[in-house]
Amino acid sequence: MYRLLIFFSLVTFIFSSGCYYDSEEDLYPAANCSTDAVSFANDIQPIINNSCIVCHSTVANLGNITLEGHTAVLKYANDGTFLGSVKHLSGYSAMPQGSSKINDCSIAKIESWINAGSPNN
Repeated sequence: MYRLLIFFSLVTFIFSSGCYYDSEEDLYPAANCSTDAVSFANDIQPIINNSCIVCHSTVANLGNITLEGHTAVLKYANDGTFLGSVKHLSGYSAMPQGSSKINDCSIAKIESWINAGSPNN
């Protein structure tokens, strides 16, 4: 029984030490993150489609928040919740929920777009 306990302890240790969560950004750093001339169609909408739309589409409508199209996103860009949530700032619901922050380049593009007045470009 003692040997069995040692065996399971050793196996548990080996497998638990193998569970390591690297961020994509650390593993594959962005070579160039340009925040000049960020556009909604080319930069922001793809980020939303990859990270947000699964939960915040018209169909899913989780939290009564939809992020389909510029007009829908503009509401949350203007009140600060879009940037506060993706940056995981205190006082905002961290998004994507139950997941790591989106990469720093995507956050920088969102911030740049919002600072430029959130244009529909």
